[in-house]
Amino acid sequence: MGKKEKNGDQNSVRDEVKALKETLAGQQMELRTKGLPVIVLVEGWAAAGKGSLIGDLISELDPRFYNVVSPAVGPEKADRYPFLWPYAKEIPENGQIMFYDSGWMESVVRRYLRREITAGQYRERVRSVKEFERQLRDGGYILLKLFLDIDRQEQEKRLRALRADYATEWRVTEDDLWQQREFKRFREAYEEFMEATGVLPWHVLEGDNKRVAVRDALRLLTEAIRDGLEKERYVGEPFEEEFPLVKMPRLRDVDLSPALEDAEYETELKKLQKRLGELHNVVYRKRIPVVICYEGWDAAGKGGNIRRLARTLDPRGFDVIPIASPEPHELHRQYLWRFWTQLPRTGHIAIFDRTWYGRVMVERLEGFCTEKDWLRAYNEINEFERQLTEWGAVVLKFWIQIDQDTQLERFNARQNTPEKQWKLTEEDWRNREKWPQYEEAIDEMLEKTSTVSAPWHIIESNDKKYARIKTLRLTVAALEKACEEKI
Repeated sequence: MGKKEKNGDQNSVRDEVKALKETLAGQQMELRTKGLPVIVLVEGWAAAGKGSLIGDLISELDPRFYNVVSPAVGPEKADRYPFLWPYAKEIPENGQIMFYDSGWMESVVRRYLRREITAGQYRERVRSVKEFERQLRDGGYILLKLFLDIDRQEQEKRLRALRADYATEWRVTEDDLWQQREFKRFREAYEEFMEATGVLPWHVLEGDNKRVAVRDALRLLTEAIRDGLEKERYVGEPFEEEFPLVKMPRLRDVDLSPALEDAEYETELKKLQKRLGELHNVVYRKRIPVVICYEGWDAAGKGGNIRRLARTLDPRGFDVIPIASPEPHELHRQYLWRFWTQLPRTGHIAIFDRTWYGRVMVERLEGFCTEKDWLRAYNEINEFERQLTEWGAVVLKFWIQIDQDTQLERFNARQNTPEKQWKLTEEDWRNREKWPQYEEAIDEMLEKTSTVSAPWHIIESNDKKYARIKTLRLTVAALEKACEEKI
């Protein structure tokens, strides 16, 4: 089961633990200085002593710069989100240490053995875990995975002792007792999971001797931090996975002439908004999550388009999420974190006004990330969106397209209309000067991220009325299909 740590000389363990705790406390300050984030995942058997182990690891640390979470036993609402959501939303800022008291292994294995997920869903989750761990590593995180191991007899003895004491009997759950009865099945499942998620190694600690387990955990943690501090922050290499893609046209080849007369627009708008309002009720009842992504040129008409789409939705069941430049607490985490935290729960709709695609557009062109970062992001984004669609989400992605002449007309109109001048900034003019570079980046984005399960839709928006109707039609069609397929 994973890589086991040896007991060593018992006589020196106490002194070594003390020295290692002092080392870890010093490293914590170095992590702050260097801005290096650390995640320690502590998995293991019920009653193996995970909480006690974490208590020893943090005993000499400054509590301002670490946190401990137990996402595997989180609130019921976590079931309304993708299964990685409880873990992704807790990743630490640069310079912080996060301890997970049980995590994605416990969640996946228990649900699989309970038959709450199928074998196919189990494989999907294993793949998602591998992707998540690799994205963290490639984003510069130190990730240490520990498993606290005890044998069946030891677990039975500890559970019996906990249940015999009034003060601790509450700590033994029905799940713990079930695990004890099915110990062999759990061991096989844990071993299978460790083997399947070996992007980063698992370290198995012998839990029979608490002090030795603490010593071994401290050794592993201080060594991992030392290596991270001595080297340049790790940056993953770009790579490409084979995703089935939808062929997209180059932006310069898109016909922008489609337009609607006012009468046809008003008729279609009323009909489609009414149908969308009806579908929102079905989406809520069937608990289908919906993620709608808007990207496009400045002044392309995203805001007006979003307003027409949202107008007849129940305000309790959707959110419009405007995405601007990342705040410091967002900038100091893996870039997808701020989107994980904004995902809708099942039955709700999230409308993103700009998205994670900023990584391969503005961040790429303005030098806010390295070339390796944005080249790697195409694959990371495809993985993220695949996790959303496997969760059951409808993912709609709209690129709102206009030509340069239309953009200039709209810029001038904003500049000459006092109540609209706030919409126009110096940054808009600077971005306009880089139109060819942005067009090249957008074409590459569309080419590499228009997957079969989450394709891009180019919305011709020289005529705003046509653009609004097209997005409404696409949204209604996608929700009708999802509602028909969901039992």
